[in-house]
Amino acid sequence: MKHYLKPTALVLALTFFAVSCSKDENDGGDAGAQSYNTTYKITDAPIDNANVEAVFVTITDVKVDGQSLEGFTATTVDLKALVDGRTETLGNLDMKAGTYSDIKLVLDFEKDVNGNAPGCYVEMADGTKDELTAASNTITVNDAYEVFAGAENEVVLDFDLRKTIKEEQGTINSDFEFVSMSEISGGIRTVNAEITGKINGTVNDSQNTSDKIIVYAYEKGTFDAEAETRGSGESQVTFSNAVTSSTVSGLTNSYSLNFLEEGEYELVFVSYTENEGSFDFNALLEAESSTGLNLGGISVTGALQVSANVTITGTR
Repeated sequence: MKHYLKPTALVLALTFFAVSCSKDENDGGDAGAQSYNTTYKITDAPIDNANVEAVFVTITDVKVDGQSLEGFTATTVDLKALVDGRTETLGNLDMKAGTYSDIKLVLDFEKDVNGNAPGCYVEMADGTKDELTAASNTITVNDAYEVFAGAENEVVLDFDLRKTIKEEQGTINSDFEFVSMSEISGGIRTVNAEITGKINGTVNDSQNTSDKIIVYAYEKGTFDAEAETRGSGESQVTFSNAVTSSTVSGLTNSYSLNFLEEGEYELVFVSYTENEGSFDFNALLEAESSTGLNLGGISVTGALQVSANVTITGTR
């Protein structure tokens, strides 16, 4: 016996098939696939050298998943000036909500935006320039970040100079260079400011233990004193697993640890002594919060500012 599909049933079947195909092809199952304007910014963590006045990099393109940022124009930026929460806007892009992990920074090592050579360099306190070069002019940042639906998405690239630039030891004049490409990539983290907070405060060092104090923020339970003070990787970067850092400075001996993703953090206070313009590691410091805050487990949530004023009580 032959069976035939009735005209009404056939129309319904074809309609269902067309709707299903349209849904699969247009939004990949992601509930509308709406895009949200996302701003990209750059910031920095400090470099440990008293003779360094500025660190300039010339960026000619910024690509997210292969697409160049809108509104971006080639820029020569002083990364060293972008500390303590200061940022510079690079551009923006309409992004669908989701997780991303592919940002490329294209640098010009030859010339800055004014046509002067070099394009990337360290400027010393005496005005001299030390050219910066790397194995490639394209830095790939693979750190994952989120774009959220309905939020004012601001993605911040934290270009940590302490992790990405090294000074050659044993030279009469300072000689800086970028670390290896893999180390540069690992030294730049990306976060959506929507879900970040910060820890700031002052440091009372009445015992005058240090020429300089740097505060490092670690995810709780990840600080290994021996490994972090010894240095790791090809370039032997110390305190390399710190999320970010801040130099204690100013009349109030203040510090500010910015763009910290939600979680618990341990603060590590480190003493440095000055040696011919460079700061050498001296000791890990013991510190106490003036309000009884547990410095080994500070909870940070989005848009929260935690105040942690401390007194240095000695060395470890």
